[in-house]
Amino acid sequence: MNSIKHINNALAELDKEVETILLDWSIPLNEKDNLMLPILQQKRVLTQTLEDLTYLKDNPPKLNQPCGISKYREE
Repeated sequence: MNSIKHINNALAELDKEVETILLDWSIPLNEKDNLMLPILQQKRVLTQTLEDLTYLKDNPPKLNQPCGISKYREE
């Protein structure tokens, strides 16, 4: 699935952004938190999407049946 590859690439880019922020000693800690919060929120959404797509790839739904994602998720 191309989408899985794109999501993995996006997650790697977000990791690089977080690392850049963390290693920049000129940014105060509270500002680092503010800069990283939206990045980490994006990462959480992409991670959940990746898990859902991987589940669907491994367990494709039957024709005219719901996908069953809600049963798979632990939350």
